[in-house]
Amino acid sequence: GLGFNIVGGTDQQHNYNDSSIYVSRIKKDGAAYLDGRLQEGDKILAVNGKDLKDLRHKDAVELFRNAGYDVSLKIQRRLQPQNGPVGHQSDGESGGLPLAAILVPGLALAAAAVWILLRYRQRM
Repeated sequence: GLGFNIVGGTDQQHNYNDSSIYVSRIKKDGAAYLDGRLQEGDKILAVNGKDLKDLRHKDAVELFRNAGYDVSLKIQRRLQPQNGPVGHQSDGESGGLPLAAILVPGLALAAAAVWILLRYRQRM
């Protein structure tokens, strides 16, 4: 399989008055886990270009089972601000920061801290 479980559908609404399909669980060491982009709570809008709107749960499961080896998902990422309600990305595309956008500034900050520490120790 694809390595994740889903909830939702017209017959099994996960949220009140919302029949959308959501990722409920990412299976450790499964395809989705190893890929790293999909997250629990993501809303799945389409599979290989097929819209999941107004599908029963079992029909959505069947779409995933027959998706093939190379699968394209259109998702809406659930964002959770520090203080406020849960929101969603507006365009439904997979998002997030690239790892380099986090690591490069972090490494630069760490290098600066080490440099300052060494300079401080030399003056003592």
